[in-house]
Amino acid sequence: MSYLSQQLSSRCFPPCEVTCPQPYADACSQPCVTSCGDSRAVVYPPPVVITFPGPILSSCPQESFVGSSAPLG
Repeated sequence: MSYLSQQLSSRCFPPCEVTCPQPYADACSQPCVTSCGDSRAVVYPPPVVITFPGPILSSCPQESFVGSSAPLG
């Protein structure tokens, strides 16, 4: 070991024994799809009935939880 490496290693602190708990992380995503009833319109003249399909609405709400704590020890 060289003089420089001995000098540097003497400046280092000894490793400490620290225990860290596992961080908590959880996420979920649930698709949601719903539809509305059909709409009708009457057009004059001549009378004609047109049926428009109802809209389909969809979304994907998401929730995330992340937690941490200080080291033990």
